[in-house]
Amino acid sequence: MNDLRDYTSGDFTAPQQVGARSAQTEMMVSRQAQEVQAAMVIAKRFPRNETESFARIMMACQRKRLAEQAMYEYPRGGTKVTGPSIRLAEAIAQNWGNIDFGIIELEQKHGESQVMAYAWDLETNTRQSKIFTVPHVRGTKKGNVPLTDPRDIYELVANQGARRVRACILGVIPGDIVDAAVEQCGQTLMKSEGNKPVIDIVREMALIFQNEFSVPLEAIEKFIGCKAEAFSMNDLIRLKKVYRSLKDGMAKREDYFDMASAEEPDQLENPFEGHGKKAAEKKEGEKTDGVKPE
Repeated sequence: MNDLRDYTSGDFTAPQQVGARSAQTEMMVSRQAQEVQAAMVIAKRFPRNETESFARIMMACQRKRLAEQAMYEYPRGGTKVTGPSIRLAEAIAQNWGNIDFGIIELEQKHGESQVMAYAWDLETNTRQSKIFTVPHVRGTKKGNVPLTDPRDIYELVANQGARRVRACILGVIPGDIVDAAVEQCGQTLMKSEGNKPVIDIVREMALIFQNEFSVPLEAIEKFIGCKAEAFSMNDLIRLKKVYRSLKDGMAKREDYFDMASAEEPDQLENPFEGHGKKAAEKKEGEKTDGVKPE
């Protein structure tokens, strides 16, 4: 395997982007290929039992901690982008069996790292791999900051690589298995909340933030990125983490919420029932057609 493109398949950058590789990189790729070939022989000798593997995945998804980390979600353009997280992808791959996955730093020079993320089903020889470049730069509000600390560089590469590994794993695992795992995680979260409707849990959480930290619903909605009626279980998990941080004194409410544009909390008796007394007075005035009672 003299060319890295023989080792990977389908998803790779052009040769001029990969550039010349050192002897150490060549040795790393060759050793990795030999290890995978040996693992393929073992996988053929001891194939997975799909029924048992599926049962293990479903059992793993019944753990509350995994279910809480199973999905990523963020707002974009007025909608929500969501999907299985790297934690769920790893749990599926581990329990499905006979899958080799991970990231390899091929080269590091000139302030950037050449990295390969991959997932390989050793039984079916189905492969997904992605080669990408990670500049040693951290983006901040004041601009890009070059990284020189080896630990910072390692964490940056690992973070960028995790997203590609997730995509590679989901590319080799059957889609119906992934869908079933996502559904089971959702059921686990609902059971942990006593099977309450999400909107009821949102109401309770909003009142807790208002009563204990004087954070109105408008600030919570701005933090999450959508109206309360559209909150999901993932949003509630985020709020619970914020609540624990505020309760333990590890952060201030201003660290999470924009309080400048929010209304004063004493104007809201219940964020889901309008403006309390003012709303009642307005309604009474409409009934009397504007005539003041004597």
